[in-house]
Amino acid sequence: MNQLKPLPPTALYRRCDPTQFPFTSTADLPSTQEMLGQDRAVQAIQFGIGMRHEGFNLFVLGASGTGKFTAVSQFLAQTAASEPLPSDWCYVYNFDQPHKPNALQMGTGQAGQFSQQMKQLVHTLFNVIPAAFSSDEYQSRRKGIEQSVREREKQALEELKEQAAAQGITLLQTPAGFAFAPLQDGKVISPDAFMQLPKEEQAAIEQKVTQLQEALNQIMQQLPQWQREIQQRTRQLNEEVAAYAVAPLFNELRQAYHELEEVVAYLDAVQHDVVDSVEAILNADSPSPGNASIQEVLERRYTVNVMVEHSQNHGAPVVYEEQPRFHTLLGRIEHISQMGTLLTDFTLIKPGLLHQANGGYLILDARKLLLQPYAWEGLKLALRNQEIRIESLGQMVSLISTVSLEPEPIPLNVKVVLLGERMLYYLLCAYDPDFEELFKVAADFEDDMPRNQDNNMAYAHLIGELARKEGLHHFDTTAVSRVIEHASRLAGDTEKVTTHMQVVTDLLREADYWAGKAGRELVAAEDVQQALDAQTRRAGRLRERLQEAILRNTILIDTSGEQVGQINGLAVYALGQQTFGKPSRITARVRLGKGEVIDIERQVEMGGAIHSKGVLILSGFLGARYAAERPFPLSATLVFEQSYGGVDGDSASAAELFTLLSALAQVPIKQSFAVTGSVNQHGQIQAIGGVNEKIEGFFELCQARGLTGEQGVLIPASNVSHLMLRQDVVAAVAAKRFHIYPMQTIDEGIKLLTGMEAGEMGENGRYPANSVNGRVVGRLEAWAKQQQEFANPLRENGSAAPKQKVPGT
Repeated sequence: MNQLKPLPPTALYRRCDPTQFPFTSTADLPSTQEMLGQDRAVQAIQFGIGMRHEGFNLFVLGASGTGKFTAVSQFLAQTAASEPLPSDWCYVYNFDQPHKPNALQMGTGQAGQFSQQMKQLVHTLFNVIPAAFSSDEYQSRRKGIEQSVREREKQALEELKEQAAAQGITLLQTPAGFAFAPLQDGKVISPDAFMQLPKEEQAAIEQKVTQLQEALNQIMQQLPQWQREIQQRTRQLNEEVAAYAVAPLFNELRQAYHELEEVVAYLDAVQHDVVDSVEAILNADSPSPGNASIQEVLERRYTVNVMVEHSQNHGAPVVYEEQPRFHTLLGRIEHISQMGTLLTDFTLIKPGLLHQANGGYLILDARKLLLQPYAWEGLKLALRNQEIRIESLGQMVSLISTVSLEPEPIPLNVKVVLLGERMLYYLLCAYDPDFEELFKVAADFEDDMPRNQDNNMAYAHLIGELARKEGLHHFDTTAVSRVIEHASRLAGDTEKVTTHMQVVTDLLREADYWAGKAGRELVAAEDVQQALDAQTRRAGRLRERLQEAILRNTILIDTSGEQVGQINGLAVYALGQQTFGKPSRITARVRLGKGEVIDIERQVEMGGAIHSKGVLILSGFLGARYAAERPFPLSATLVFEQSYGGVDGDSASAAELFTLLSALAQVPIKQSFAVTGSVNQHGQIQAIGGVNEKIEGFFELCQARGLTGEQGVLIPASNVSHLMLRQDVVAAVAAKRFHIYPMQTIDEGIKLLTGMEAGEMGENGRYPANSVNGRVVGRLEAWAKQQQEFANPLRENGSAAPKQKVPGT
């Protein structure tokens, strides 16, 4: 088997050559708005924005900091600027059903103007109407109505008086009312004289008086009717005068909005209501105690509640909300407290984000939307019904039954763009049946992009654009190269660079700070490096404490010597945006048993499922290699020593397998090495994450104790393309004081770790005795023999002892 060879320094870090750039600094580069490495997402956004059919809303998915919001905002701003302004919307009083305010659609900028005109109209009404009713013509016509009715009353009484006189009876008007009295010689007969008349004559007079009294009663019964006629005719006159007085005012408004049928119908209703309210307007100076004046009442009733107006906008609206709650999305109905009672009317209806974005675009953070109670359901309902219905949350979930306003729904035409993580998108696809119906376009942002010359130039353009936008010092070619190298480190791949622009932007700002401190006009590579070192220093407290604990032997880690059943594994710690690696001691103990490998971390519930899977996989490898055709009398325990916070991941499975083989073969492992990598059941080493941090973590410990030239790290060969190590590590490797070995199989690694050949199976099906595999097989066979002997103990003469019979069987 070939001997593992350490990687050369050139394989540990891929440099970006500053001479490839055809500029001196980013100040020489033209301005650009190009999105970096997001062609797929950009095409999806362009399609989603251009697609006008129902349900083609967008979900923009990707990791935080990849420029999702920036890209969407740029494209929406460009698209919206060329689109027509949407309609204005307002709510007005419903004269037929006051609890159901009407929604009016108006042209762009007309709602605010109409609202001001209606306010002015009310003020004008209280000047025009009293003036019209103070005119001589009105007073004359009103007196004419009263006089005509009075003449009819007078005429009826005169006719009755003449009829009575013809019968010798007169009609007298007394303080108590009208009365009839008999006449004699043209004079009223006194009561005494009447009593002296013959009985027959008295009876005749009384009969005449009775008939006349009935006629008088008929006239008196007509008096209320005549009074009502006066009132009715006066009311008709008032309405006629009022309608004549206000008609020019309303005709002017009708002419201005003659193309809007709903507005014209509303003006007709207002005019009719003004005419009906004319008597209250005339009595405006005497309001009821404790009540609002009629002017205040009509001002509120005729108010135009503007929900959304676009007079100041240019193109379709683009709205973004940081905290999309239920009421901020759909609008709300406010209440006012009056004498201990909560009251509301249509003027207290407030618009929501959907009103503001109607006819345009609405950008929302998906996670924050889902965290707000019922906001997601409210948005889906509005999109599904294509209308904005304002109602309280209590009404929506049927928790209250009090009478409230029911504003007329407003038609909805909006393109919604949700921004969120990939996991959130896939969860919604799996568990919300409405999601894929309403959000049919997914724009998936890449986490990285290929590292080539074209993209290097694109990165340089991005750096220049950010410098201009934020007023930073421009970057020279060395600084640009160093940023690209760090972007490759962030991507975890020498062939790629990250597209997490937020992290890169922060680095540019910090490098600009250090360049300013140094008094340089251009940011250089050393400024970028100083910014990176400062970031590491700020977040390095825990890393330094762990290093200190290892150096003081509080945490036991060997970097020299040899030990059986002991190896240095490597783990990665992630704290915020900083990650670092540290070694961990892994040990294994083996004994005669029944063929099981016990993961102590799992037994005490400190190991994750992936780690346990890795242990089961290496158990499968052991069984297949060493016990395919023989017993497997092994009982082994594996543990991460001094681990108190839990373990997960399978990147230590190769190290665990090495330490098991060491314990079984009783061959010591060199403690100057650390190992990382996962293993499959065929013994092949598989790639892992955080390879750079793991190597650097072990290097720091070896460097602190003194580099001997024997120390190093074994990594999967498939991780070589991911190496972007620090310069001090590269320098140590170049000086042959530290080594990094790529391995492809367990057999390659065990030879380097122990100095003993792994051993290949011969034609006889046996491994060489003086090899790791041979020693493992030999020990397992010895255990199998012991197990058989324990199962069948021999007598002194060498024959097998008979089995004892259990009583009762």
